[in-house]
Amino acid sequence: MQTINRFLYGPTPEERVRAWQTKLRAESRQLDREMRQLDVATSKARQTVKQLATKGDVKSARILAKEVVRSNKQKDRLSVSKARLGSIGTQLSQQMAMIKVTGSLQKSTEIMKLSNALIKLPQISQTMREMSMEMTKAGIMEEMLEDTLEMDEDDELEEEANAEVDKVLFELTDGKLGEAGAVGTGLPVSQTAEEDETEKNMEKYRQQLNVLLS
Repeated sequence: MQTINRFLYGPTPEERVRAWQTKLRAESRQLDREMRQLDVATSKARQTVKQLATKGDVKSARILAKEVVRSNKQKDRLSVSKARLGSIGTQLSQQMAMIKVTGSLQKSTEIMKLSNALIKLPQISQTMREMSMEMTKAGIMEEMLEDTLEMDEDDELEEEANAEVDKVLFELTDGKLGEAGAVGTGLPVSQTAEEDETEKNMEKYRQQLNVLLS
């Protein structure tokens, strides 16, 4: 009988909620993996920034420090998004409780607001768009307008101001940025093997962070 009803009327409200909660947990795990990858890449980049700055190559150190700043900002954004996924999960658990009382899903402005914010995150945008459409059909949300989403979309990770990069460099070099700057803004023409290796590491970690931030 349940199979016939599912064929005629689709999944029950409880089944819809469970399916959405499964998707939310999967997306949350994906964000965890991305944050761990950012941590590893950023940690290596920070060490290279320190090496570059203390050797006097402030120009290269500044380039990589900007990637560190962008990486930290991206991690914060992923962390906030994970919290929003958790909030939607909590709201859906409340919906599950209400189903036992009313027999149907209830409209939720909170879920709509959280979903609207999450759609703007490229990593989970597609999943959240699909879920939003399903929730709209189920009566939880009102239809969201694409042009409104585009108008409200947050700026993607932009380069931080030089003042903030200087702050990062200052911290990474234990306050020796001024000394490094006094030495010069570039390495001597005849680089040692160690300095050449540092330069290669700088470019490698910069590329790794760019991939994670794209």
